Amino acid sequence: MPLYDYRCIVCGHQFETRHGFDGPAPACPACAASEVQRVITRAPAVAGGMMTEAGSGGRATKEQLRSKWAEETPKLREKLVSKLGEETVNRYAPSLNANYD
Repeated sequence: MPLYDYRCIVCGHQFETRHGFDGPAPACPACAASEVQRVITRAPAVAGGMMTEAGSGGRATKEQLRSKWAEETPKLREKLVSKLGEETVNRYAPSLNANYD
């Protein structure tokens, strides 16, 4: 079962507890109030796309970096065009129009 962090709205006590994903929020252990709010203390980091390292162990060669850039740039451009439009991408990110092959 996952571990969740909560803060009591009544007394401000912060605590953590384990319960099922769909389980109800527990009462505050300090004052027994049922008005508690879930607190997000950290989020998992997932590397993908440009965040993944080119090469091995952070010691990529210039060729490996260029290859990674050539692979990821069209994907990035496509996402930006779908959200912002072709004209905006051409105006504010002209470097994404270059051919990196």
